[in-house]
Amino acid sequence: MSNTEVDISKRHSEKPVFSAEKMTEIQSLMSQFPEGKHKSAILRVLHIAEEEFGGWLSIESMDYVAEVLSIEPIEVYEVASFYSMFNLEPTGKFVFEVCRTGPCMLVGSDSIISYIQEKLDIKIGETSKDGFFTLKTVECLGACGYGPMLQCGKKYHEHLTKEKVDELIAAYRSGEFPK
Repeated sequence: MSNTEVDISKRHSEKPVFSAEKMTEIQSLMSQFPEGKHKSAILRVLHIAEEEFGGWLSIESMDYVAEVLSIEPIEVYEVASFYSMFNLEPTGKFVFEVCRTGPCMLVGSDSIISYIQEKLDIKIGETSKDGFFTLKTVECLGACGYGPMLQCGKKYHEHLTKEKVDELIAAYRSGEFPK
């Protein structure tokens, strides 16, 4: 399934509810926009929802975001499915987002993607059997001079080679996160 599709079979087992602390933060965000324009806070609220509800956005969590922002659920689905930074299904502990745009492709991102698939025995969009890694491909990550590259969380890993990929996988598995 591509990131642009919303699979209604992927659900959380119970209705999500923001913690009091996060709801206060969301209300503060919403107060920055005029009445009726709270949708302007949607990107940050979706990030909060991912943080609160297990690292991904189920139909229930997106419906809840719509309710909180007083907008239609389809408006939330459109935004969540447009941006590759949001996960519409459960992911591994670490998400490898490999840039696949022109500059990175010219310096070997396709071979890096293939190598990761082979090494972890997964396809794009899948999670490794041990639950550690999910592989995604994304559009430009803004490091065109450092490709091929991937992002894992807030960390960029640049000038990738098969050897560097092996080192990354080993480091993330062992909990010794690369700098």
